[in-house]
Amino acid sequence: MNTVLGFVKKNTVMVIAFFAALFTSLIIFPDKEYLGYFDFRTLTCLFCVLAIVCALKNISFFYMLAHKIVKKFKTVRMCVLALVYITFIGSMLIANDMALLTFLPLGYFVLDASGMKRHMALTFILQNIAANLGGMLTPFGNPQNLYLYSKFEIPTGEFMSIMAPPFVISVVIITACCFFIPNDKIEVPAEETHVQPARTVIYLVLFALSIAIVFRGIPYFIGLIIIPTALMFLDRRALKMVDYPLLLTFVFFFIFAGNMARIDIVRDFFSFLLDKSTLLFSIISCQVISNVPSAILLSQFTSNYADLLLGVNIGGVGTLIASLASLITLREYTAHNPGRTLKYIGQFSAVNFGFLAFLTFSMTFMKFII
Repeated sequence: MNTVLGFVKKNTVMVIAFFAALFTSLIIFPDKEYLGYFDFRTLTCLFCVLAIVCALKNISFFYMLAHKIVKKFKTVRMCVLALVYITFIGSMLIANDMALLTFLPLGYFVLDASGMKRHMALTFILQNIAANLGGMLTPFGNPQNLYLYSKFEIPTGEFMSIMAPPFVISVVIITACCFFIPNDKIEVPAEETHVQPARTVIYLVLFALSIAIVFRGIPYFIGLIIIPTALMFLDRRALKMVDYPLLLTFVFFFIFAGNMARIDIVRDFFSFLLDKSTLLFSIISCQVISNVPSAILLSQFTSNYADLLLGVNIGGVGTLIASLASLITLREYTAHNPGRTLKYIGQFSAVNFGFLAFLTFSMTFMKFII
């Protein structure tokens, strides 16, 4: 029983998605149209990127890279700034949740080893925001980006031009927030980390292949053949480490969203709301059901992919459930600071809603004046 409860707690969104799909399947009974619900390109791209990222993580590639950068800075402010920027850049390349799983432990190591744990809450919060907002610039930076990029076949240049304004604003605000950290001198102890050159080169080539698939340069089924086959010989553990609950969450929400779009009253209701303001309604939706489910569901009712894309990225900040990545950060923080959860949530909410309000106002104002 404890095992089941632990699984449900760890994969809450997937379980909710399963029951949502099951419930709507009782209204729209399974038929041949179900096959049209699934975006196989998105699922394949997500699997390939996650698998290669796991393989690179297993050879300590990201940790080694980040540690070399961080240990060059001599003050706590600059170290935190480096940690936040590493997470920000990492989310563009390896997705927001994987960036946090990789770089939050590094943040803890730096602050704990230097006697600066009192700054851990704000550092983790800024790393979390950096992961959620940093990934907005690239199609593979966030799962919802990958889905919308594929579903609407958005040209890469247009995608990046849509996301560039909130990305730039986010960089500026996150950088400014780092200056609330004092500029005290610290020393980060050296830690030897070695990578395997041959495997590193192979994995980077495979990562480039997965990115080429994302950008539609290579048919997705080629990646589905090459990448798992290579990892079967090089690192089977990476295949086991793939976030399969995330993939299943997509599958279940594809069913849920597809069924919802076939219910007349639901279709009319969502279409009405999205006609009023796709941007604002998608942001609000993220605060309640998270950004990935919001992207999948709302994409069934609007063709305004630009505002939807903005909304489900900006909406990743705010409540703890606005993005699954925020729950990863909460779990990591409480593991090192038991008994301080409520204080962390209060600080998290204040900073996140500040970001949410500023970005929402900025994007709304820009749309108004353009």
